[in-house]
Amino acid sequence: MPTILERAQRAWDALRGRDPASNQSIFYYGSSSSYRPDRHRYHRGNERSIMAPLLSRIAVDAAAVSIKHVRLDEKDRFKEVVEDGLNNLFNLEANIDQTGRSFLQDIYASMLDEGVIAIVPVTGDVNMETLNLTNIETARVGKVVTWHPRHVEIEIYNDMTGKHENVTVPKELCAICENPFYQIMNETNSVAQRLRRKLVLLDQLDEQSASGKLDLIIQLPYTVRSEARKKQAEERKKDIEVQLAGSKYGVAYTDASEKVIQLNRSLENTLSPQIEKLEKQLQEQLGIPAEILNNTATEQQLLNYTNSIIEPLVSTVVNELCRKFLTKTARTQKETIMFFKDPFRLVPVSQIADLGDKLTRNEILSSNEMRGILGFKPSKQPGADDLRNKNLNMSSEQLNVKEREGEVSEDDFDL
Repeated sequence: MPTILERAQRAWDALRGRDPASNQSIFYYGSSSSYRPDRHRYHRGNERSIMAPLLSRIAVDAAAVSIKHVRLDEKDRFKEVVEDGLNNLFNLEANIDQTGRSFLQDIYASMLDEGVIAIVPVTGDVNMETLNLTNIETARVGKVVTWHPRHVEIEIYNDMTGKHENVTVPKELCAICENPFYQIMNETNSVAQRLRRKLVLLDQLDEQSASGKLDLIIQLPYTVRSEARKKQAEERKKDIEVQLAGSKYGVAYTDASEKVIQLNRSLENTLSPQIEKLEKQLQEQLGIPAEILNNTATEQQLLNYTNSIIEPLVSTVVNELCRKFLTKTARTQKETIMFFKDPFRLVPVSQIADLGDKLTRNEILSSNEMRGILGFKPSKQPGADDLRNKNLNMSSEQLNVKEREGEVSEDDFDL
């Protein structure tokens, strides 16, 4: 039992250190902001176009693919997970602001938006002679600002100052990931950039049409070729403007001989058909049907989307992480970084039982492994962890082994 002194030393009160009069904290915590400063924000007009929901959907789906630091066996097959700081980076905590999954989502969203991003280790162990990373504790996603032959200048968020700062890092100490669809989404004259510019033009036309202008032409009963008549026409125009501005309901009067012509009728333009064509062309080039975005896609469409979009993105990140965040010694010791897709995400409940029977009967999964996938606790029944077909009786050799281990039950015999 801790003593009273130990409890007092460990005590924490979230409301401690506040001024009761002003209800404000009396401590200084550094710079402050009304919005989260480390969050990635789309730029170049992507936040106001179809690109924002498209990029967000791809980033969320790609972040659902888990990345793990693993060890392989002699035949380069997955053997076990290496529990270290690198594995913790993508599965638990990447930094003080981001979990492992939100960090992955930040990687993919930034890579799709910027075209090229850098994953920078913030704290960890590094050998400056060989420029090898031996242990990584925290990391951030940064924007590449300047390219040098063997270094890059990166804009990265500093969680100590609360500001974005530029740092120059050797290329060996950061993972530089380029969008595999750069030519389609990030190139200057790519389909995505053309679509963005068209949407900007459409927004400008909408703002003009909603600006409150009347667009009127007043036909006066006299010609305005002389300077005196022009001056008189200007005075007449200002008089009508003053009447409209000072009227509660926007009413003005004109002379009986004057004629008012209104011009604020809709004008035909080709922007809308061009935008629809570019949207369709972008979706076709990326292989993303409209059903993916409105969650009505079929199983085959989701499979094609996963293989053509998600897999290239995740492979790009994983390959660069293996190249930069694992030393040559670690790779020779059969360490690598792999990604794992959940094969049961798209399986409906009506097919789970049949699929589980096939997997356990063909000795692919044990009963407890299948229970873990379904979210149930492991069973303590004998044989629940055995990788065998429960529909067949055990052979004499298997019975002898289980008998020596004291795990034989009546269900193992042919009664």
